[in-house]
Amino acid sequence: MAEVTFPLPDLGEGLISARVLEWLVAEGDWVERNAPLVELETTKSAVEIPSPQSGRVARLHVAEDAELAVGESLVTFTVSDEQAGIVGAVPEERKPQRRVRLTLPED
Repeated sequence: MAEVTFPLPDLGEGLISARVLEWLVAEGDWVERNAPLVELETTKSAVEIPSPQSGRVARLHVAEDAELAVGESLVTFTVSDEQAGIVGAVPEERKPQRRVRLTLPED
């Protein structure tokens, strides 16, 4: 098993920090990729951040109502060694469906 830490992402528009309004998971919970993870408040709005990957929540680095800067650790997941470092699916390599002729036929 490996641990993968997810930092607070850059939410755009020059925002440099956010405040945790509510954790939607707890330490020890299993979460699926894209499941609701945490609700954050920025200077512009409140946003719900989805989980970047599937795994067990090992540690919540920030308490509710606390503020953190972009890039600081938000949550750590315990994942299988095969999933460590992978966020999303790797495309499967396929053979071409159609042959393309590179030279003109001789008449």
